[in-house]
Order: sequence, then C-alpha cells, then structure tokens
Amino acid sequence: MDVAAGLEFLSTHHRVVLATRRSDGGTQMSPVNAGVLDGAVVISSRAMLAKVANLRHRPQASVLVLNDEFYGRWVQLDGPAEIVDQSAAGTLDLLVEVYLSIAGEHPDWDDYRAAMVRDERVVIRIHPQRASGVL
Repeated sequence: MDVAAGLEFLSTHHRVVLATRRSDGGTQMSPVNAGVLDGAVVISSRAMLAKVANLRHRPQASVLVLNDEFYGRWVQLDGPAEIVDQSAAGTLDLLVEVYLSIAGEHPDWDDYRAAMVRDERVVIRIHPQRASGVL
C-alpha cells in the first residue's frame, strides 16, 4: 500500500492507536484521535505524557488506524516523528488546524486556545514513510 492511500483512509477515520518505544525498548501504546495535515499524521497531546517523552528520545512512531466497525479495513503508518511544542511560533494555530482536521469547527475557539495553553498541549507530527493494511 502506498502512503497516500493510508493517509486518505486516516483523513476520514480518526481513531488510532499510537505506538512509541519506551526507554527499556518496550512498546508504549495509546488510543488517540489523529488527523492529516500536509502529508503528515497529526495528534494533539499533553506535553508531560509518556508518548511525548518517548518520542523526544526515539522519534519513530507507528499508528494503527481503525474503522468505526473495528473489523475490516485498517491501515498502519510508520515513520519519523517530531514534537511541536508551544515554544515554536504558530503552535496554537497548528493545534487549531489539528482540531479542524479531526472534528471540524469548535463552538468557541478562544476557549479552545486557552485550554491548549492550560493543558500544555503539543502536536505530534509523524511523517509516514511506510504504509500497510487492508483497504
């Protein structure tokens, strides 16, 4: 499967399992919502969580994208990852774009932005280099 097909599936199926590597080499997995922006998988996360710490030390990630029925079509996307934190210019705007790519319009963008600052949100951006699955 090519990466473009995997990203297209993700653009309409946002429930994923994110896999990262712990310091002992074990796998850490988290159920998250993900979207697609500019050819990358994007996920909003709180900065203090294990997935973020893991990616700062080992910037490789995989996501398993599931359909709403669970069984049937699915995609795995693998690639290098980066963390975009709030010290980077434009991170709040990027968090808005991430939300839009997953859920559409928010009823109160000022409240959303305030929550992103309060929760110390970051963006996990995965640049997929490999895709596999069943479509």
